Amino acid sequence: VSDASGCSMIALLHTGAAKFPQNLLPRARQAVCSLFPAGVLKGYSSIVSRKLASHGFGASMAAMSSFPPQRYHYFLVLDFEATCDKPQIHPQEIIEFPILKLNGRTMEIESTFHMYVQPVVHPQLTPFCTELTGIIQGMVDGQPSLQQVLERVDEWMAKEGLLDPSVKSIFVTCGDWDLKVMLPGQCQYLGLPVADYFKQWINLKKAYSFAMGSWPKNGLLDMNKGLNLQHIGRPHSGIGE
Repeated sequence: VSDASGCSMIALLHTGAAKFPQNLLPRARQAVCSLFPAGVLKGYSSIVSRKLASHGFGASMAAMSSFPPQRYHYFLVLDFEATCDKPQIHPQEIIEFPILKLNGRTMEIESTFHMYVQPVVHPQLTPFCTELTGIIQGMVDGQPSLQQVLERVDEWMAKEGLLDPSVKSIFVTCGDWDLKVMLPGQCQYLGLPVADYFKQWINLKKAYSFAMGSWPKNGLLDMNKGLNLQHIGRPHSGIGE
């Protein structure tokens, strides 16, 4: 996802439109505004611009000025990591559960939720999984179960004011896998309910493809390349990406 200094998924929200070729800007504005109802890319402060510049994102924010006021108060950036192997093991289980609370007006990171999760069906991580994600056995051994982590997510959401009906927030993911496949699939397997706030999200790949005219087959890496952004963070690390 990111760390408090900001990196790739956040940078795409921050600087995407500023990096579009001029001939694509009208199409980009229309596409992004339709995908992010009422717009999500507005109100960037000079602090954010300097922060991005310190990470190599030196593009002008002027291209953002035409976006309308935003519908969402907060964007909750999420990126699960799960047990895996070649060939794939079944069922997969979430082993890293990170969320960043991003202020929809300032685009500042206000809070972070991050926990590792103990897998129960395949408690021993495979060498392939560790090599891919950087998560070693000791990071998940003795950690809370998914049910316990979901309870803590709910507590965090309440503490952050995100369960207040007057506060509008939405999850942001790089693809539909996290909240369309992984979480509901594991919850169904374990007989756990899925909270309503996990049932809608913004797929950043769709925003990019509508604006740029091509689907990012390699996810963040392709989107960063297409927008001339530097990738920061470890690929396939939930909190690092």
